Amino acid sequence: MRSKNLSEQKFHQIVENKFHIYNSLFMSLPYDKMQNIGSLIPFLYQESQNGLPEGKSPNEIITNFFEKYTELQTEQEQIDLMFRMIQYIERQVVLFDSIEDAAFSSLHSENGKGSLKSIYHVAQAQGKTEEVRKKIENFVTRVVFTAHPTQFYPTNVQQIIQDLRDAIQQDSVSKIDMLLQQLGKTPFINDEKPTPYDEASSIIYYLRNVYYQTIGKLYEEVNQLFFSESNPLQSPVIQLGFWPGGDRDGNPFVTSEITWKVARLLRTSIIKNYYKHLKIIQRRLTFKHVTQPLKELSDLLYEHMFNEDGPITIDQIKDKLQETRTILIEKHNGIFLDILDDFITRVNIFGLHFASLDIRQDSRIHQKVINQIVEKYTGIDLNDLSETEKIELLTNPSFTVKAEDFEEEIVVDTIKNVYQLKDIQEQNGELGVNRYIISNSETIFDVLNVYALFKFCGYKDEDIRFDIMPLFETIRGLDGAEATMNKLYNLPIYAEHLKRRKDRQSIMLGFSDGTKDGGYIKANWEIYRTKEILTAVSVKNQIDVIFFDGRGGPPARGGGKTHEFYASQGKTIANNETQITIQGQTITSNYGTLPQAKHNFEQLYTAGIISDVFATSESQIAPDERILIDRLASISYKKYEDLKAHPSFMPYLENMSTLKYYGKTNIGSRPSKRGGDKKLEFDDLRAIPFVGSWSQLKQNIPGYFGVGTAINEFKKEGKLDEIKDLFKHSSFFRTLIQNSMMSMSKTYFPLTSYMKDDAEYGEFWNILHDEFELSKELCLEISGYEVLMQDEPLNKASVQMREKIVLPLLTIQQFALNKIHHDSEFKALYEQMVMRSLFGNINASRNSA
Repeated sequence: MRSKNLSEQKFHQIVENKFHIYNSLFMSLPYDKMQNIGSLIPFLYQESQNGLPEGKSPNEIITNFFEKYTELQTEQEQIDLMFRMIQYIERQVVLFDSIEDAAFSSLHSENGKGSLKSIYHVAQAQGKTEEVRKKIENFVTRVVFTAHPTQFYPTNVQQIIQDLRDAIQQDSVSKIDMLLQQLGKTPFINDEKPTPYDEASSIIYYLRNVYYQTIGKLYEEVNQLFFSESNPLQSPVIQLGFWPGGDRDGNPFVTSEITWKVARLLRTSIIKNYYKHLKIIQRRLTFKHVTQPLKELSDLLYEHMFNEDGPITIDQIKDKLQETRTILIEKHNGIFLDILDDFITRVNIFGLHFASLDIRQDSRIHQKVINQIVEKYTGIDLNDLSETEKIELLTNPSFTVKAEDFEEEIVVDTIKNVYQLKDIQEQNGELGVNRYIISNSETIFDVLNVYALFKFCGYKDEDIRFDIMPLFETIRGLDGAEATMNKLYNLPIYAEHLKRRKDRQSIMLGFSDGTKDGGYIKANWEIYRTKEILTAVSVKNQIDVIFFDGRGGPPARGGGKTHEFYASQGKTIANNETQITIQGQTITSNYGTLPQAKHNFEQLYTAGIISDVFATSESQIAPDERILIDRLASISYKKYEDLKAHPSFMPYLENMSTLKYYGKTNIGSRPSKRGGDKKLEFDDLRAIPFVGSWSQLKQNIPGYFGVGTAINEFKKEGKLDEIKDLFKHSSFFRTLIQNSMMSMSKTYFPLTSYMKDDAEYGEFWNILHDEFELSKELCLEISGYEVLMQDEPLNKASVQMREKIVLPLLTIQQFALNKIHHDSEFKALYEQMVMRSLFGNINASRNSA
């Protein structure tokens, strides 16, 4: 406990204290119409902190605040002040983010648990160095960046944040003062929704400025620790994936034209990085015979930075570099060979693709397109065919499809997209785009429909250089996954396809929609069991299965203690690669700076090694433990299903939360639900606004609902000690509960306690509140903790500070929602206020959705 106290003391000294110092500087800045805002916010915080636990409503608190601390008489004046307070708190969040990010290296040891050096020392001590080396030779971690709408500051704000972080590291008060002034006058929101191309550009900023350096350094460190100069590592260690511009699921703005533009942007971006890197090398390699090939390469790269369709190939780049390397060794004793080899490593890792662009679409869209194509060219209704006849028609078509033969936009664009994928592979290399993901997969035809699209567009079997990847995300899809994959593996034409893909099958599992569909324990346990089942069926069919996890930011969407999760997976789950989605706030908060990115890439990478080479009994779930988890999952699932079936469930979300406002913000390009403008239905609701709306209410239901009820069943039977032992001995279950406790630590029911007396929603609010209290009480009891997140002092301190900053913002948001419900004459302004307050709350939480 002593080290935890020291960690908290350090956080207090270099984060909290700095925030208070710079915040006081912030408060005195002469912003337009912002005078005295900084001095008023603490009063609203105090009123909220004291009033909400006493049962005062946000309406009472805001009314009292205006009466006690201002002389504003009209509602319009009060609205203006609240908007200015929202703007101010948004900037406080940025200031806190910058201070915390600047302190990252001081708060996290480079050689701590989960670092490469710690793995090396443990391997040496246990005589497992060779075992680790063999694992590394065939192990890759793929981090896939998505553009799900959870947070994107405009580019100019991102740049201010970076400069502010640097100034804080230097303790330059004058620079900080100027940057805070700039921050105060710079708009925080986009005038228009970002396009998928804008989202791609935002993430490519991090690829160019952070990941190009970080991944190169990680590769170098792995090589130095575990390999020799004569026998270097061939694996890239970390691979990057990319969804903006390729993820069509529910996003009508991702078109074939956008996909092509993003692919070219990735290509020109990596060429620009190579050109910049080469300039550094040319400053050192100034020797006779060496300068000429380097100049030729520099000219080639320069030309193609501005020629998106130019014919440059990766082999041209590699040939010039190899020519230079040979000359350097033979004529100049290999001087500065290390810096040249470092550049060659980056070229081998990033190619001309930089990050692999994934294509994703919903299975129902594919079925619609396939039906129209088959009917157009054959006159056949697929529903009239037997399974065997369907398979024959889909995999051995008698026609080649043309986009111009169709009128419906989605059909035309899907066909165009399939045709263009071959061109992207020619331009960016096969890794430029080589995975096609099918959302909501449930049957073999969801996979075969994509295979058919390639065949319909004239691809020969050997030309389909793509991993066709089902995404199992609903409980039904997870339940049927074994039968689906077993059928596919035993289908001759698909088995031949897999042989061409080196007998490797990638399968994606969706934590986000799984939790939304089945509740917290059930979804996580089903995904774990499904991985085990799919591992077994793949081994039986001599296929190497690779799992790709669609994880969001918060525990409710598969986030939280991600490294611990992967380290806790036992031998029953295939561990050929670690593949994971990273999105929104998690990109900026966990991978936004060089130290953060290196730490989190490294921890994620080593987690896969730990679970394989250093697996302990805690990572193996014993048969009796499985029975316990299975029962906990069943009880919690029933509780969650009852909640979803409650007549107030959807009306509560629609009328009492910020759900309807997610789609109106200019955060992301994608609509907040599938199905267009039709009536809101649960199945069409996207996981991000669903989880995010509970987060804005500070109720975080998907992160724990049903957990308390499940554990309580064992307590009532006098079997709570069994669950305590499970927490103590099962790393999977422990990580699951710790993540749930993280969700609960960001929960604050006093904010909405006024709802308990609401005639329409009071009963429903009480159901939510009672389950939270029960879950919190029992999670603390089984863990032996005195407080939530007791074992994570740094994260706990950060959460507490962030919750404190946004409490006035939350009060304002609830006040505005209440005004909207009562049809205020200023309803439009209050709706705008709700949308504006979303930003600060989302950004402060860092993994709220």
